[in-house]
Formats: sequence, C-alpha cells, structure tokens
Amino acid sequence: MPHSPRWHNGRLWMFESGTGCFGSVDLARGRFEPLTFCPGYLRGLGFVSNFAIVGLSKPREQTFQGLPLDENLASRDAEACCGVMVINLESGDIVHWLKFEGDVVELYDVGILPEVQRPSAIGLVKDEIRRVLRMKPVADAGKPDMHFAAASA
Repeated sequence: MPHSPRWHNGRLWMFESGTGCFGSVDLARGRFEPLTFCPGYLRGLGFVSNFAIVGLSKPREQTFQGLPLDENLASRDAEACCGVMVINLESGDIVHWLKFEGDVVELYDVGILPEVQRPSAIGLVKDEIRRVLRMKPVADAGKPDMHFAAASA
C-alpha cells in the first residue's frame, strides 16, 4: 500500500502504509527501502530540512484487517496510534512525536507552515470567523475565488 510519495533532496520518499514503514525508493533497483517503522497506518508526509513529518492513523478495523501492519505491531508489542512523528532522514530515528487520543483516530495529510510562529485553526460556528474570512459580496458570487485575509479587530 504505497502512500504519500514525495521528492525531497533528490530521493523519492514514501510510505508502505500496510506495513507501517517509511522509507525511500531505490530507483536503480526499483524497490522500496524501509528506513523507520511507525506504529500506525501512515498518511501524510512533509519535510523540514533533514526531517520527515509523518502522519499516523489508527487502522480502520473493518477496512484494513489482516495487513502486515498488524504483525509488525504485535512483534514490537506496540499499539497503533494516531499522531504525528518527526523522523531524522539520516538515522531513521523518531526524534519527536505528538499523539492524539480520544475522538481523533485518523489523519489524512500533514502540512508544513514555514516561518509561522503562532498558527491557529478556527471553527465555522464561532464569531471569530467573521474577522478572519472575507467573502465576495453576493453580487460577485459568480466570479471565482474567495479572499482569505486577516482583518483588523
């Protein structure tokens, strides 16, 4: 189950999501070379310098049963988790991680926000969205694009 192929520093990196392995493709041999095992179904890959940012999900029990991931977890006495891991591309070491517990069990992608110091997410219900998103008037509704801009309070 190859997933999230990305070029970075002259190499093709990707996941073998069904095994829980992150690695790169040896293009000369045409095969996947695992670098690191991560305890979850892998989806979403980004890079910062010499580090991979990897998204993990808990496997869907009905959809993804019987994958090698199950055996890999059992052999390591590990449990699948949902979260984000930071992997050193030289050593394969997991140098940081963030684990999500509770209702969040799946991630679909990760995004890198370079040079952002205080990112935030807003919901669609609270009033703060009116100060952050500005949409075209209804008369311009047929024209493309919404404008996203931070407005002054």
